[in-house]
Amino acid sequence: MPSFDIAILTTAEDLLSGDSTDSISAVVVDMLTRHGYRPRCSLAVSDNEKEIFAALNYLSRQARFVIVSGGLGPGSNAFTARAAARALELPLVIHEEALEMVRAWCHTRHQAPDPANERLALLPQTAQLLANPQGMTPGFTLSHHQCRMFFLPAAPAELRAMLKQSVLPQLQQDYPEEQRLHRRTLKLFGLTEVRIRTMIPAGRLPEGVRVNYSHDFPLVLVNLKAYGEGAEERLDQAEALILQLLGDHLMARDGQSAEGNVAQLLTRAGLTLSLAESCTGGLLSSMLTRNPGASAFLDRAGVTYANAAKQHWLKVPQAILLQHGAVSEPCARAMATGLRHESGTDLALAITGIAGPDGGTADKPVGTVYLALASAAGVDVQRYLFSGDRARVQKLSAFMALEWLRRFALQRLAD
Repeated sequence: MPSFDIAILTTAEDLLSGDSTDSISAVVVDMLTRHGYRPRCSLAVSDNEKEIFAALNYLSRQARFVIVSGGLGPGSNAFTARAAARALELPLVIHEEALEMVRAWCHTRHQAPDPANERLALLPQTAQLLANPQGMTPGFTLSHHQCRMFFLPAAPAELRAMLKQSVLPQLQQDYPEEQRLHRRTLKLFGLTEVRIRTMIPAGRLPEGVRVNYSHDFPLVLVNLKAYGEGAEERLDQAEALILQLLGDHLMARDGQSAEGNVAQLLTRAGLTLSLAESCTGGLLSSMLTRNPGASAFLDRAGVTYANAAKQHWLKVPQAILLQHGAVSEPCARAMATGLRHESGTDLALAITGIAGPDGGTADKPVGTVYLALASAAGVDVQRYLFSGDRARVQKLSAFMALEWLRRFALQRLAD
C-alpha cells in the first residue's frame, strides 16, 4: 500500500547549487492545491541519471502518483527518460508518435530538422505519450508497481498546460470526491496573525472546517479547508462568519491579488486616479498596472522624488519645502492637491516618506511616511511610522495606499 498519494520530483542542476530556487515544484503545488489535491512529498535531484533513477525507484514504491518535471528538453541528454527506462527495466525506443509531434512543432515554426531535437522522441518502450500544447518536448506517463508516473518538461508555461490537460483529469478520475480538499483563502491587511487568531471563534466554525495561517507580507492569509460531501457549503458558512468579524480588513481572496482587487473596485466605482510617489519610487504604480485594464482608472503617475519635481510637476510651494520639509503633512497635502488640479482625476494620491536606511532624524525617524488622498470632498492626510528595512517600508507604504483606495471605492459603491 503506498505511503502517500502524490509526490513531486524535480530535476535541475541549479536547484542544488544555489543558482536558483525551486519555482518548478511551486508551479505543481499551486496547480494541485487549487484543484483540491495535496502533495505529500517533494524531492529535488540534479540532472544525473543515477540520482533520478534512485529517486524514481523510491517514489514509485511510496506514492500512488509521481509528477516528475525536468530532464526532458533538448539540452538535457534525456536523463529523465533514461532513468525511467532503467527503473522499470525497459529499453529506450524511438516513439513514432512523439517523433511526429517534434517534427510537426518544428515545421509549424519553420525550423529545420535537428537530430538533437529528434532525440526528444527517445522514450521508455511502454510509455504513453502526453501531448505538449505549449512546446516541442513531449511528456509521457508510465505505471510501475501501484504507481502512476507523469513525466513533464520544466518550462513553467508547458508544465502548467500539461498539468491541466493530462494530469488533473487522471487525478479527478482516480480520486473520489470525498477525498478532495476544498479550500478558501482570505487575505487580510492591517491585523497581526495573533490578533486575528483571537478574533476567530474556533468553536463557532462549522464542523470539519480547519483554519491555518500563512503570510504574504504584509498580508496575513487565513486558509480555510474542508473535506467531503458538503465541504463547499461548510466553507461558505465559515467564510461568512469570518467576514462578519474581519471583513473590514479583507484585501483579496483566493487567487486575487490586493492590487488586482483594488483595480477592479476603482473600475466598478467609475473612479479615475493619479499618483505621485516619492519614497516608494513607483512601486504603487507598478502594482496597479501589473494586470491589463489599468487604463480604465489610472490617468497618470509620477515619481516626484526630488524637491524640484514636487515644485515643478505638483506645484508644491517652495515655502512648504523650506519650512516643513518634503516629508511632512503640508507637503503631502500640497502634492495631492497639486496633482488633482493638474490631472483633473477624481482621486489624487501622494506618498512621501523616509524609507531608509539613512535620512532619519529624531523628529522624523526612518519609516516616517505621509499619505494624502485628494478628492472632491477635500484632502485626507495621515502620518505613519513603519518598521523594517527599506524594502519593507516601501511595501507597507504601497499597501497602505491600496487600502485607502480600496476603502474609498467601496464607500463610493455603497452610496
